[in-house]
Amino acid sequence: MLLRFHGDEEVAPGLVDLAVNVRQEAPPSWLSGPIAASLAHLARYPDPAEATAAVARRHRRPADEVLLTAGAAQAFTLLAQAFRPARALVVHPQFTEPESALLTAGHRVDRLVLTEDDGFRLAAVPPEADLVVIGNPTNPTSVLHPATAVAGLAREGRILVVDEAFADTVPGEPESLSERRDLPGLLVIRSLTKTWGLAGLRIGYVLGPADLIARLAEHAPLWSVSTPALAAAIACSSERAVVTEREIAVRLVGDRAHLVAALDKAGIPVAGHPASAFVLIRVPDGARVRSALRTRGFAVRRGETFPGLGPDWLRIAVRDTATSDAFVAVLSDVLGG
Repeated sequence: MLLRFHGDEEVAPGLVDLAVNVRQEAPPSWLSGPIAASLAHLARYPDPAEATAAVARRHRRPADEVLLTAGAAQAFTLLAQAFRPARALVVHPQFTEPESALLTAGHRVDRLVLTEDDGFRLAAVPPEADLVVIGNPTNPTSVLHPATAVAGLAREGRILVVDEAFADTVPGEPESLSERRDLPGLLVIRSLTKTWGLAGLRIGYVLGPADLIARLAEHAPLWSVSTPALAAAIACSSERAVVTEREIAVRLVGDRAHLVAALDKAGIPVAGHPASAFVLIRVPDGARVRSALRTRGFAVRRGETFPGLGPDWLRIAVRDTATSDAFVAVLSDVLGG
């Protein structure tokens, strides 16, 4: 099923990974230390109370408005299990796991497909949609929608799900709705795996009204978030972590600008106005190009598994400038050949 294809399936030993949007630097000691120390307590069942309180403090919310999950992906499964929308709608192109989870749970799912001609900017959502899912910034387009536009989708009788897995890649998170408690039916899903390089640990969370959080929690397995993941949640919610992730986001802006400029110089335009840890390009004969890149040592993310895109679209993770330069040189050679 194409909706269940993810970037890690592109990666193989010996390839430079430009397919997965996870920061590859090792976690700092103030994060890796508590995770390692937590291994001494694995004989006890995990207790999420302290980590839940830490996340709540970070987002200026009561603890009953936070649900910790085994990565953002689990949050989408809980969402599909907990609610029975009459008309669910997913804004595409976007991370495909929300639609996959909804379909698996037996829901009808409509699509609102944004277009390249409009820079993948948000279009009008049908008023009858009673569950709407949108990413911000959006994977794979790297588009950052204005908070006012996303907030404008909220209304009584509708559950608005905003996937903010990459929100912390934007300095200061200016378009985040994570602290908005005044919008009806708003659920914000966050991930700690991208910036901190913790994809293998599986830790994320949902923010929202206490009654909706309670409904999600009813469907969560017991002890679904491990003790090491809880330690990570506490560390990543500290003031030190917030300062550090904003410094990382600022560096990312520079690295992304370098990649975009290099692609532009090579005559390879980037779609829209990228704002996150990846960019989206379209090349002729994309399947051949992607295969040729693999033979030259680079893994990139194919685009045809994202509704609204096709095989000529490729998503490229932002890495350090030297890696980007090497990649663009190879890509230019492949396209020239």
